[in-house]
Amino acid sequence: MVTPLRETGFSQSRQRSARGTVRIAETFISRQGEGKLTGTKSFFIRTSGCNLRCWFCDTPYASWHPEGHDFSIDELIQMAARSGVKHVVLTGGEPMLPSQVTALTQQLGLDSFHVTIETAGTINREVHCDLMSISPKFRSSAPNAEEHPTWNRTHEKRRLSIRAIHELIEQSADFQLKFVVDSDEDYAELLEIVDAVGCEGCHVLIMPQGSTNAALDDAKKWLEPWCVDHGFQYCDRMQIRWYGNRRGT
Repeated sequence: MVTPLRETGFSQSRQRSARGTVRIAETFISRQGEGKLTGTKSFFIRTSGCNLRCWFCDTPYASWHPEGHDFSIDELIQMAARSGVKHVVLTGGEPMLPSQVTALTQQLGLDSFHVTIETAGTINREVHCDLMSISPKFRSSAPNAEEHPTWNRTHEKRRLSIRAIHELIEQSADFQLKFVVDSDEDYAELLEIVDAVGCEGCHVLIMPQGSTNAALDDAKKWLEPWCVDHGFQYCDRMQIRWYGNRRGT
């Protein structure tokens, strides 16, 4: 269930000065490129920092080499208001990593923004969320063990928490599970995770791993039929189709 905003302890007087800051890699206005809200104009807030290190990460400036600046909750709320759009997407990196995400999402909700959180589903915090977009990571996502031995072990230890996924789903108005599939070797684990979460196929979206239109086209040939056979939704990565694989999109 969604936590009623009036019970969270955050008053509409907006006394947020003690809530600290959040390191942000970038903010931008774009269209949502993946999932149930594909095509929706949104204000994106990308936090910097991640507890995982996927080898295929397409935002290394928020994970492998985190960069950015610190912003207060007030500043982020004001930036969202100035964007002129009512859908806000918190992404990363891992947006559930900073504790201040609780205050930020609660205030966004009080200000009538629709909030989507893009998360790997490994960390649970009390948040206001209209669409919890969870992307569990497969064993195949781990970085090369010879090149990154410490991160290989750490990533494997942290990459999947069925308990955290359940908790995130329970406190959100709606949810989707988005899986990035690199090859058919991911199929068995994908089915295991869906079974462990216990969700219906309408909440499961399958995306190809790839950063070019050609790679997406090739993957669609073998991945989309498998999705149809298993009652899952094939999900293209439209931000790559529209803008290419670049920042700010």
